[in-house]
Amino acid sequence: MFKKGTKIYSIVKGKCPRCHQGDFFKHKFTFNPTKITQLHDNCPNCHLKYMMEPSFFYGAMYVNYGITVALSIIVFLISKLLFNLTLLQSFLAIIIALIVLAPVNLRLSRILWINMFVSYRKNNNN
Repeated sequence: MFKKGTKIYSIVKGKCPRCHQGDFFKHKFTFNPTKITQLHDNCPNCHLKYMMEPSFFYGAMYVNYGITVALSIIVFLISKLLFNLTLLQSFLAIIIALIVLAPVNLRLSRILWINMFVSYRKNNNN
């Protein structure tokens, strides 16, 4: 499932979607707001240009929105059905979950977005 050559490998490991060797993000996972979404300009291994066109990652905002909505629904259902919280407590749980998971969502949305457009090449010769 997490074998090199699958989209899930690139997404989970944070690797270049084309070669699966170079790192996609400049920094490992962090809660530092200035470093969360910093990317390399190109893949250190295959030299794929990550910003394929100006404002390429604006589309990742739509992916982030979908993740946020799904996460909100899941947290709401868990808080209401499992913990029987009030409506106000459920919304507070949603807000806390979204704030805590914001760095994960930002990184995940960018790596998902580029993986929609770039496919793995086993023998990558640029």
